Amino acid sequence: MSVFWGCETLKTSKPIVPIKEYEKLIVGRFDADYVGTTNCLRTCHYHDKINEDFEASTMGAQMSPKTGLPLVDCESCHGPGSLAIKGLTKEKVEQDAKEGKQTKCDYETFIDLDNLPAPARSLICLKCHTANATFNLHNWNAGSHAMNDVSCSDCHKIHAGPDLIVRPRETFQMCYECHEDVKAEFSLPSHHPVPEKKVKCTDCHNPHGTTSENLLRADNIKATCTGCHAEKEGPFVFEHADVVEDCSNCHSPHGSVNNHLLKQSMPFLCLQCHEGHRTSATRPAEKKAAYYTRCTDCHSTIHGTDIPSPSGKGRFIQ
Repeated sequence: MSVFWGCETLKTSKPIVPIKEYEKLIVGRFDADYVGTTNCLRTCHYHDKINEDFEASTMGAQMSPKTGLPLVDCESCHGPGSLAIKGLTKEKVEQDAKEGKQTKCDYETFIDLDNLPAPARSLICLKCHTANATFNLHNWNAGSHAMNDVSCSDCHKIHAGPDLIVRPRETFQMCYECHEDVKAEFSLPSHHPVPEKKVKCTDCHNPHGTTSENLLRADNIKATCTGCHAEKEGPFVFEHADVVEDCSNCHSPHGSVNNHLLKQSMPFLCLQCHEGHRTSATRPAEKKAAYYTRCTDCHSTIHGTDIPSPSGKGRFIQ
């Protein structure tokens, strides 16, 4: 039990500054008061387009008291806004309109989101998006994204439009921004059809954190692969020992120069574990020669089989 407890402590959040300091960053200025989104936008029209997109979004829909949901408004993320609209009178707004200008609030008094540490930016979102609000975030702190200072706003552009969720078939473009090595692998001749939008990064990986390695949705690599390749799952009477647990022993998951995503072409892939052998010991021409060709021409059920070979042993040939 102590071993499991030790593993869990490794996955807990390790803030780079005390939690109380994060709370101060999130609250914003202590000398400002909350005035409400209506007061902000009635005074300043500079953010009208942003507000229209926000009201049409999932979060903006919660601003209506009729929903019974927690109130979400501009100040929920940006902090209290009394200092931002200080001095912005109706007369000033009208005068700016006559001059063809949009009245701007003093947004420098808000929380400086761009310069916050990534954990603090994420904590602003996690104030609401925890537990039942977004049930797939319970492993966020254990995930490699959080541990590598990736914040929610690095992927979700809150003011980009009414749709705050990245469309699944467009996620690969967003993932490419950081994972350039994976982008290169998807350009190889044999690859999963992610660029063709037939498979999504999120089919295999959960970007919000998992307890598995490499943010895999399933418990391990084999379980992830057999989610689509069920015929390779088994169990089989004759199992190929190396592929029972880890498909990546032979296959490169994102892309390869070899057919079928193989890490090496045959027979060189097989020869890393198996010795070469003759196809027959009875024919004179074959007694002194070993045939190095495509192994699966004979061993066609290489992932496993329930049928023994003619010799009675599991040779994966039928």
